[in-house]
Amino acid sequence: MTSVEIPTPGSAAGQPSPLRGWLAVLAVTLGIFALMTSELLPVGLLTPIGSALQVSEGTAGLMVTVPGLVAAISAPLVTVATGRIDRRIVLAVLTGLVGAANLASAFASSFAIVLTARFLIGISVGGFWALAGGIAVRLVPERHIPRATAVIFGGVETASVLGVPAGTLIGDHSGWRTAFAAVGILGLLSLACMVCLMPKVPAERTIGLAGLPKVIRGNAGLRAGIAMTFLVITGHFLAYTFVRPILQEDGVDGSMIGTMLLAFGVAGLCGNFVAGALVAKRLRQTVAGISLVLASAMVLLLASGGSAFTAGAVLLLWGLGYGAVPVTFQTWILKAAPDATEAASSLYVSTFNLSIALGAFFGGLAVDGLTTTSVLWIGAALAALTLLVVSGTRDSVSLREREAHL
Repeated sequence: MTSVEIPTPGSAAGQPSPLRGWLAVLAVTLGIFALMTSELLPVGLLTPIGSALQVSEGTAGLMVTVPGLVAAISAPLVTVATGRIDRRIVLAVLTGLVGAANLASAFASSFAIVLTARFLIGISVGGFWALAGGIAVRLVPERHIPRATAVIFGGVETASVLGVPAGTLIGDHSGWRTAFAAVGILGLLSLACMVCLMPKVPAERTIGLAGLPKVIRGNAGLRAGIAMTFLVITGHFLAYTFVRPILQEDGVDGSMIGTMLLAFGVAGLCGNFVAGALVAKRLRQTVAGISLVLASAMVLLLASGGSAFTAGAVLLLWGLGYGAVPVTFQTWILKAAPDATEAASSLYVSTFNLSIALGAFFGGLAVDGLTTTSVLWIGAALAALTLLVVSGTRDSVSLREREAHL
């Protein structure tokens, strides 16, 4: 049976030198930054892309739905299918694919071509993120694993902080095609770094595809983490995917939106650091805080009243809350399943990206069928529901024991 690698700390006998290991970590971080920027880039460019390719904003939201849905499926499948292949080769191929797909989008003459390219990006995002979740244990000494993992997943947050806002600014000033081309070039640069800086990372311990459900079966902590990820990410992207038309409908000048999304990203980076300092001892409280902040921000945006200052302040709050999401939920998943990091990460990535897809899809239906601002109410409700899951969990002895491993 085809199988996947489940790395464990200290398992790599031929571990690279600390310097080369950290260079490899940085290469992986650049790769995940490029991939996540690619996946989320359309968020800031829905209106101009829809106008240029003659589709509605709800239909344009499929550019977020398609890669999210494909990534949800590809995360476990790519991980399983490449189980015996050198991880450096797999990650390099996936990074090169996302670069080529973005360049194809830049020259697309129809929306169908763009969606085909977004399909390929979904394959890359799902497979790359799932493997990157456990790759740090193969690259750096055991004592550096938590820090290296945080650096790698900092690429996810940095995509929101720098990638999407920068892409939006490029799109506003030079056209959306230029923005896609820039991200495509970034993907090819990531490929070069992967090839030059990353050592061979051969497969070690493996598990069959049929074994993936066993990772979550009987693990209440992991199931809770997956459920909370689904609620928070679906709620966030149901609303955030359409933040540009929401702001424009509210009277905010379109030329200011790129800057406001940049402020959102900077706040997100702050949220990442705040959460990083809290999750070690206050993981459940941090998750509850994220839920409250996101729900509150979405409701407050409804009351911004067309003021760019007020809307910007609300986006800062929203960014602060969402910035805490990747490090918090990734920490929850790794703590819940420390002996199956890659398998658990693939399930987490699958859920994360499925939630992006569903959020964007149902948000599009709400925007086209109800009102643009309806997505804020729905997103806030889903985020608030996370509190019920958190309140239903308790720090069991087994979870505390698992936390000790990290």
